[in-house]
Amino acid sequence: MRKESMKTALRKIPIFLSLTLTALATWWVVWFMATGSLMSLEELRATLGPALSGTDGLSSWPLLPAWPTFGPLLELLLDTPQYFTMFWNTIRLVLPAVLGQLIIGAPAAYALSRFSFRGRKLLITLYMTLMLMPFQVTMVPNYLVNERLGLMDTLWSVVLPFAFSAFPVFIMIQGFNAVPKTLMEAAAIDGAGPVRTFFTIGLPLGMPGILSALVLGFLECFSAIEQPLTFLKTPANWPLSLYLPQIAAEKLGLAMVASLIMLAPAALVFLFGQKYLELGIQASGIKE
Repeated sequence: MRKESMKTALRKIPIFLSLTLTALATWWVVWFMATGSLMSLEELRATLGPALSGTDGLSSWPLLPAWPTFGPLLELLLDTPQYFTMFWNTIRLVLPAVLGQLIIGAPAAYALSRFSFRGRKLLITLYMTLMLMPFQVTMVPNYLVNERLGLMDTLWSVVLPFAFSAFPVFIMIQGFNAVPKTLMEAAAIDGAGPVRTFFTIGLPLGMPGILSALVLGFLECFSAIEQPLTFLKTPANWPLSLYLPQIAAEKLGLAMVASLIMLAPAALVFLFGQKYLELGIQASGIKE
């Protein structure tokens, strides 16, 4: 038994080392931003000077700042009002988009999952095709629709394409597919109509798939760059994702702090929504 346990432990060592190296490579980026946000501009130039200026030499990065400072953080919070304007624009963009995905995507996914009608498989195939299309393919149609509706250079020009996205519907379909048909049949026998069955059985039991779709939708919309850059021309309407590229190299510390703060909401949503993502993946694999 001891030999078998030793062999099992030895087999797990390569997997453990590979996962550890992957985790370190991921966390290094966060540590890079966290320590850089506490460095002065002079220290940043001393460590990253060759990389920023293109001169000969090697760049280095200390494990901890030599002289920690909250200067970049205070500059961002006290002397950069446009940061808060774009942060508020991001909230105004993300929340309606995610709410729209819930209001529009959940009923559509339930209908495609539970109702049998002519053209159902073709419609699901169409949803999958739209889901696989990159933004560059749908950019021109979305631009023409927004131009015709008079929504260009408004937040709705970005919100509506996200709200009607096909990806959340596809994820929610997998969640509704895991709901046992026997419960639906029992509700129909008790006299419950489709709407009542959707709210009393479909939504509660399909919640893992719905929440996993909303978490992914939030992360996608929060970090979107191409859509706001295409449809929003006025900088006052830009979200936070378009603010970071505008920071000059002379304000590298400010860019570090802004990136770290922008990472916080997405990290918190992913942290609290991780279990729902796992439940959604598990639900999609359940066979009745």
